[in-house]
Order: sequence, then structure tokens, then C-alpha cells
Amino acid sequence: MPSANTRKKPAPSRARASAGAKPKKPRKPAKPIAEMNKEELDALDVTLIWKEYQATGSQRLRDYFLERYLPLVRYNAERVHARLPDEVDVEDLMSAGVFGLMDAIDAFDLSRAVKFETYCAPRIRGAILDELRSMDWVPRLVRHRTAKVETVRQRIEMQTGVKPTQDEIAECLGVDDEEFKKIQRDSSAVGVISLSRNWRQSDGGREVREIDVIRDEKQTNPLTETQRRDLKSLITRGLTRAERLIMILYYYEELTMKEIGATLDLSESRVSQMHSLIVARLQAQMLHREREFEPTR
Repeated sequence: MPSANTRKKPAPSRARASAGAKPKKPRKPAKPIAEMNKEELDALDVTLIWKEYQATGSQRLRDYFLERYLPLVRYNAERVHARLPDEVDVEDLMSAGVFGLMDAIDAFDLSRAVKFETYCAPRIRGAILDELRSMDWVPRLVRHRTAKVETVRQRIEMQTGVKPTQDEIAECLGVDDEEFKKIQRDSSAVGVISLSRNWRQSDGGREVREIDVIRDEKQTNPLTETQRRDLKSLITRGLTRAERLIMILYYYEELTMKEIGATLDLSESRVSQMHSLIVARLQAQMLHREREFEPTR
């Protein structure tokens, strides 16, 4: 039997052996990173990919980063779009956000020990906001003055419980009447909306746009014009030329009796007398044709 002195000592436990061990570095793949496909890059540690890109500047790796972090662009674009009018397209915001993502990829410094997702979010959002400012036709000073006047108005209304006057707002802003009028003109800038934006969703699923429901004051209703023409023909039927002119000039051209008399070379009293006779005769005719105007069932 072996003696107690020659007995082997038990091996240290794994936990004790690994307690003071240094963390292992990611193993470098045998295949060049720049030649890997998307599936192989996804399975690889992203730190190795960043090191390879910053060392080589590979366009293929840059495209991979663009595709990998594109959901961040959509996420930030949708958050900004939630507070904007409907006519702003989220795809336009994403296009601007992609430029911010590209700038973030080029400027990212791996040695700062910051996650790229944390680093690129402000750049994407900043690119989107810059694009919105370039699309806004109203100067930023006007927007600032508008917000300032509205803030003062709300504060006074909350304190007093009544709608403030212009003098109260001017006094709170610390400006004179002339300056306040200028601020008020700037703050009441006309807004611009798109006639192609959705007005409401119809029952059939068809989108109804603003241009579909806007009222055209210059356009006439064909039915109204037809009824007007038929009524004129009915009223003037059986009248002499002078009588027809009196009715047309008075009711359709809206001339006065004096103006009609000057047109027909008659006195104002004669025109008034003829008008009364014509109206009495037409009333008698309409009584006999009353049933023709009853709605059909």
C-alpha cells in the first residue's frame, strides 16, 4: 500500500481554479471577417466586426452595420412621427435618419467602451429633426415667439381663471404695444396643410382626402342651374318683351325700379305698376298649376 506521504493531493476545484482566471478574449475566426456572409457575421461577436471595420474600412462591413441597425432608425422615426401632423410621411423621416446612422457608423470609437446603440440614437434623432427644420417654411424665431406668447397666455389664464387681454400679455412679456403687435403678427403665421392628407376613413375602406371634401365656391350646381333656367322659362312664358325684361332685370339682375325704367325708357312708377300687374297675373297662373309642383310619390 502506498504510504500517506506518497498519496496524491486532490486537484483544486474548478470554481477555485477559475476564480482568479482572466476572462478569455473572443476567439478570432479562421475565415476573414470581411468575406463572411450575413449569417456568419450575426453569429460572430460584434466587437470583432467593429475592430475589423475600423482597421480596414470595408464597405461590405459598413453595409452590414447599416442593415443591422436599421430598426433603430425606424424606432426613432416613429417616435418623432407620433407628435407630427398626418401629412408628414414616416418614410421621409427614416430617409433622414439613415444619414444620421451612416454618420454614427463612421464616427463611432470602439475605445470609448460605449454601446453603439446608445451612441447612434441621438445622431439619428438629430438628423431627423434637422430634416424637419429644413422642411419648415416658418423661421425658428417665429416659432419661438409663438410658443412664448402662448406660454404667457396660459399662465395668466391659470392664475386669474379668465382669458387675458392683449395689454396683460404685453405687460407680462415686458414689451410695449408696438413690439407686442409685431410679436402677435409673427405668432399668427398662416399654416400650410396638404390637400392629399387623409380627412377620414370611409366605411368602404376608401381613403377620403382633404381635396375630396373641400368646397369650391366658384363651382355651380348643375341641378340648381337647370331648375333656375326652367323656372325663368316658366315665369316669362306668355309675357311681352317689356314685361319679360322687367321680371328678368328685377329678379335675376337685381336692378332697382328706377334703373329698369332708365333701361326701358319708362318712368319708375310705370315700371312699378307693370310689375304689380305681372305678379298678380303670374300668381293666378300658378294657382291653376299648383298640382304640377307637388312632389311625385
